[in-house]
Amino acid sequence: MKKSDRKSLNPPNVAVALQYDGENAPKITAKGKGDIANRIIELANQHDIPLHTDTDLVKVLSSIPLDDEIPRELYVAIAEVIAFAYLLGGKMPEDWVSHEDSDKIESTEMMNRTR
Repeated sequence: MKKSDRKSLNPPNVAVALQYDGENAPKITAKGKGDIANRIIELANQHDIPLHTDTDLVKVLSSIPLDDEIPRELYVAIAEVIAFAYLLGGKMPEDWVSHEDSDKIESTEMMNRTR
């Protein structure tokens, strides 16, 4: 099972940690202010887990109970955070096609149709 953790860092010293296994909705695994936020951030840094800053998102995520999955309304916002972390870590989904590759595929398909 794939596991990856994502941390959202928010000034003024609030942090939320998400866990995403690639199959289920991400869930809240840690959250806190002050010393707890600092510890979440410290652990993320020790394990080379990317940090992402989004004040509004952290406010919403910090209201979700620990171990709860994020609600559907946040899927797009969290997908952007996960994509950010994957790109920083050099990870890509198996079926991912880059924008450049997508353009090449479309051009090839168009050329084949005109022949």
